[in-house]
Order: sequence, then C-alpha cells, then structure tokens
Amino acid sequence: MSEWVQGTVIENIHWTQNLFSLRINAPVDDFKAGQFTSLGLDIEGERTARPYSFLSAPGQQQPIEFFFYTATDGVLSNAMVALEAGDEIFVKREANGFFTLDEVPSAKTLWLLGTGTGVAPYFSMLKTDEPWQRFERVVLVHAVRQQSDLRYQGLIDELAQEYGERFVFKAFVSSEDVDGAIKGRIPEAINSGELERSTGIAITAEDSQLMLCGNPEMVADTTTALKARGLSKNRRRAPGQITVEKYW
Repeated sequence: MSEWVQGTVIENIHWTQNLFSLRINAPVDDFKAGQFTSLGLDIEGERTARPYSFLSAPGQQQPIEFFFYTATDGVLSNAMVALEAGDEIFVKREANGFFTLDEVPSAKTLWLLGTGTGVAPYFSMLKTDEPWQRFERVVLVHAVRQQSDLRYQGLIDELAQEYGERFVFKAFVSSEDVDGAIKGRIPEAINSGELERSTGIAITAEDSQLMLCGNPEMVADTTTALKARGLSKNRRRAPGQITVEKYW
C-alpha cells in the first residue's frame, strides 16, 4: 500500500463535543487548495479510511490540517476524535479533486457557500493569493446548527482585517437567534433575497461565481434556487456560475 504514508498527530483540537480538528505531520505530495486526500486508521485489523478536504493552504509548512464532525455511527471519526499528540495516522500521499479555483471562471464576486465542516476547502483557498487576484470581492457563507459550531473565527477576523470591504462573512445559524446571523437555510435566503440584502451584494449570472460545499441537500436545493435565477452549473465544456462539491 505504497499510496499511504504514515503521519503523526501534532495536535487534536476539540472545539465542541462533535467538532474537532487534527493537525498532522505527513510527507504528502503538493496539492491545490480545495482538493482532498484520504485519512485512515487500522481498526480491528482493517484499514478504515475516507476522504477529507485540506483546511491548510498549499505550500504551507507542516502540519497539514483537517476539520471534522464526529458522526454518531462514524467508525473512523469516533476513532480519530480520541487521537492524541504523537499518535500515528495514515494519509494518502496524493491529493485529488476538482473543487478548485482554477476550475472556476473569473467574476466580480466569488461566493463560497458551505455547511458545517464543508467550509474547510474554503479556508484553504482564502489563505492563497488566487481569490484576491481574480475576484473583486469574496463572500464566505457558513451555515451551522448552533453558534458554537462557528469555528475558525480568528482566521475570519484576520481575513477581514487584511482585505477590508473585499471580504464579507455571513453566518447562518438554524437553531438559535444570533446577532448578525441569518436564522434558516441558505437556499431559502437566496429565494427570498435575504442573503443579498444582508451582504449588500447581488447574485447575478453576469457578476457572480458560486461554490457550494457541504450537506448534499443544501447543495441540491441551493443549485435549484440559483438556476431559478438564471445561473447554470459550471462545466469545462460549458462554463457557468455554480461549482459544487458534496461533502459526504
């Protein structure tokens, strides 16, 4: 299994009961922001693995970083949440995936819409120069159940300080009333116009590119809402405005 390399856990950050991040030293190949690799553990004599997007930026010094939700029936996630500094974990050397900015046409505004840990590839992208060189504004939208699920706020504050009005962050919190956040779901806020009103930025086929990552239901419903506005799926042979990644 030469495709696997052995990594070492440097830090396990427990954000909440169900959210955690692993920082890992592992000799992986170069990757693009937005790509994923696979992580694995040997459990009961068998390699249990699944793909996860890099949260760390390409070219960033070790460790590499990943963001997880501990699923109730997730054998791997429940094993990884118990890892401690110094523990071993397997990582696939080569990254994969096409949920990358070089697949997205240029536009005035780049919208990055994610649910839960589906924001991980966006943080990888936002740490690079590419979005800031190709788009006038970047809007990061993070939808969660509870306010405590909104993580990496320090990084968001750094981006806001560095890029000023070019960077907009909008939170959705579905189960609580939170100042500054929209209560509800992303597709409904697109249909009603609330997302555009709250950011002060219009979503149009002429000026917008949207990337969707996370809950497959959000991806499907948001795609439908955007198509009703005249936007289309982005494909290599037929460039459009909607680029998607189902996160599980």
